[in-house]
Amino acid sequence: MSFPNYPQKYRARSFVTAKDFWRYKKEIGRVPKEKPPKGVIICYSPSLMSHIINNHPIIKVEEVFGDYFYLLEEFNKQIGICGGFGIGAPIVAILIEELSVFGVTNFLSIGVAGALQKTLRLGSYVVCDKAIRDEGTSHHYCKPDKYSYPSKKVTNKMIETLQELNLEYTRGTSWTVDAPYRETYEEIEKYKKEGVLTVEMEAAAIFAVAKYLNVEAGSLFTISDYLCEDEWQLHFHLTEEHLKTLFLIAKKTINSL
Repeated sequence: MSFPNYPQKYRARSFVTAKDFWRYKKEIGRVPKEKPPKGVIICYSPSLMSHIINNHPIIKVEEVFGDYFYLLEEFNKQIGICGGFGIGAPIVAILIEELSVFGVTNFLSIGVAGALQKTLRLGSYVVCDKAIRDEGTSHHYCKPDKYSYPSKKVTNKMIETLQELNLEYTRGTSWTVDAPYRETYEEIEKYKKEGVLTVEMEAAAIFAVAKYLNVEAGSLFTISDYLCEDEWQLHFHLTEEHLKTLFLIAKKTINSL
């Protein structure tokens, strides 16, 4: 059986679209007065979002993506941040679809990832330059392939920012999977041998949706746990400062686009 179950869907027109939903919101008077920012930071960490809300001048814009969308006043509202909505490929695909209709053309996803290579230190910064499509969402946007790829523009600007900040980083492949509690020993060993750096839940879908919509998207991780030893080693509680640095990198990257 092929996946998706209707393989001809790549040539088919969507019945339900984000443009339809936005048109409905406009009809009932629930579209924002603010102009779209030039870029949006996608954030998955509740603690990082709490830090941003409590320590940065922001404006909440409920009409865009419910309770989860804000504009940063420090950049004249040209940078948005969306967070607190959960994790995983399906929700972030919906987010990018709706924000692209709003007028956003640049996206930068920041979050934690598990390390598949022992050379990655806790808190290391990883620029994702391709992602293995082991989730379901990307396959509804792009034809079957092993990888999906980020925007060169966003990725290159991100690297420039890391270099300007004198931050060490690693660039490479991530394994995107929907089922974190079904990452098997055999799969991990396979991807370790291939040189895959990390595992997470969103990058492959983000890149595929962005390509389909003709918008720009990149992804940046910090290491939070290890899957390259005999047992899972968890250090999520030690990532707070590293996540704040990801936010700094993301702001500077989008501001320079």
